Amino acid sequence: MSDAASRAVHRAQVTANQMARTGIDEALIAQVVHGFYAKVRADAELGPVFAARITDWEPHLATMCRFWSSVTLKTAIYSGSPMQRHAPLAVSGAHFDRWMALFTQTVVEVCPPAAAAVFLEAAGRIAQSLEFGIAAHRGLTLAKGERLPTA
Repeated sequence: MSDAASRAVHRAQVTANQMARTGIDEALIAQVVHGFYAKVRADAELGPVFAARITDWEPHLATMCRFWSSVTLKTAIYSGSPMQRHAPLAVSGAHFDRWMALFTQTVVEVCPPAAAAVFLEAAGRIAQSLEFGIAAHRGLTLAKGERLPTA
């Protein structure tokens, strides 16, 4: 078996194990993504941030489903540069707090507990990474506990 084939078999096993352990599958990921972004689009704080960048939501939702599949199931079906897309946004720590609140609300509504734990742990890491990355893009270094100021 080639190295590529061996890696593909291993990835499939990791994905299957994660699905069995957590209850996460592509249908649940789609529920989370579509439910979350419906909340975002209706939100007074986050809606305008996203509306300024996204006019065609279907490709964005498909990309986000691939992203969360890669994050939660280790499927490696997403390829992209999230930091490059987020770095120029005029957001603050408060935006990340609101993003996390809406994401948490969505995940709790649609996920069994084991799946919710996986989504929320990853979302926390992702939000923190993006906040620090955006700060660095602005020439700022955030200390532990310090939040991104308004741009």
